[in-house]
Amino acid sequence: MKHILIPTLIIFFAACNQPVTNDKSEKLAALKKQYTELGEKIQALEKEIALADTAAQAEKIKPVAVTEVKPQSFIHYLDIQGKVDAAENITISSKMPGNITKINVEPGDEVKIGQILAETDRAAYVQGLEELKTGLEFATNVYNKQKNLWDQKIGSEIQYLTAKNTKEGLEKKMATLNEQIEMTYIKSPINGTVDEVYFKLGSTVSPGYPAVRVVNTQALKAKAEVAEGFADKVKKGNVVEVAFPDLQKTIPSKISFVAKSINQLTRTFTIEADLPAKEEYHPNMVAVLKVVDYNTDSALVVPLNIIQNSEDGTYIMLAAEDNGKTVARKKLISVGRTYGGQAEIVSGIAPGEKIITTGYQSLNDGELISF
Repeated sequence: MKHILIPTLIIFFAACNQPVTNDKSEKLAALKKQYTELGEKIQALEKEIALADTAAQAEKIKPVAVTEVKPQSFIHYLDIQGKVDAAENITISSKMPGNITKINVEPGDEVKIGQILAETDRAAYVQGLEELKTGLEFATNVYNKQKNLWDQKIGSEIQYLTAKNTKEGLEKKMATLNEQIEMTYIKSPINGTVDEVYFKLGSTVSPGYPAVRVVNTQALKAKAEVAEGFADKVKKGNVVEVAFPDLQKTIPSKISFVAKSINQLTRTFTIEADLPAKEEYHPNMVAVLKVVDYNTDSALVVPLNIIQNSEDGTYIMLAAEDNGKTVARKKLISVGRTYGGQAEIVSGIAPGEKIITTGYQSLNDGELISF
């Protein structure tokens, strides 16, 4: 058809443009010239059309990257922000009001149970104790003499009982005074490290006000408050990973304590996980408790970012074969749990299918692709 159409066009144009002459030779020469020029133009147009068709065909095939779907393990965590706490983190107060006369420790010192950390003024108590000792010594001598006489049935019973009562009264006063003197010592109730000393020499201290903080860093724990909605998922003994953002470190542990009551104000409950005794962990350091609440060894998992939404529902793009060509196919899916940029697909895809992970954003269903 092409070969018939071209000569016809040539004759038509030639007839319209032939010069007015009766010389057949001139007419033939003119027609041949026009024929040659038209042939060259047709060839040029054919080349341009062919090049345009090739470029258009190349543009229709879009390059993508794909990943074959395979069953794999998938773990879902509850990320709960908490902090490092010490099982023994004690703020010690003075038991008696007074002025600090001696400080025996400074922050960073290791202390033992019963060790004296500081002392308050006890001069008045010591002076009173000396006076009591003299009085008790005299009262004891009187009592011993009255007892000897009473044992021999000499003297009256009232004299003996009076001497005994005086002696025992002074002994009780001395015991009370000794207790008061003992309370002038600020002692550590635990083994640990002095974390902070709140006073200076000569400072006034009173019961109930912080004096020294001692922390037992050998018994640390990660502590967090969990929303009551997760009460049925967080149990004692659950596997947990404790992440320390500042240290860029994560360690395995288990939940060692779960509170039974819910805080009425925050609607949360407390959980704890034991930590190893290491110098790099400090009380009040930020810790994230990653509690495992779902774990499977055979899940179909895809990157969360490739999942798209449309009016038809949630979908991803797959690579499929269609009449010998590779095309993109839109596949509706159902998404389960998501964590760490990964999503578990519960329906819609099967093992072995190829999901498009790069270049999926601008693809249409049935569009030609290559990978």
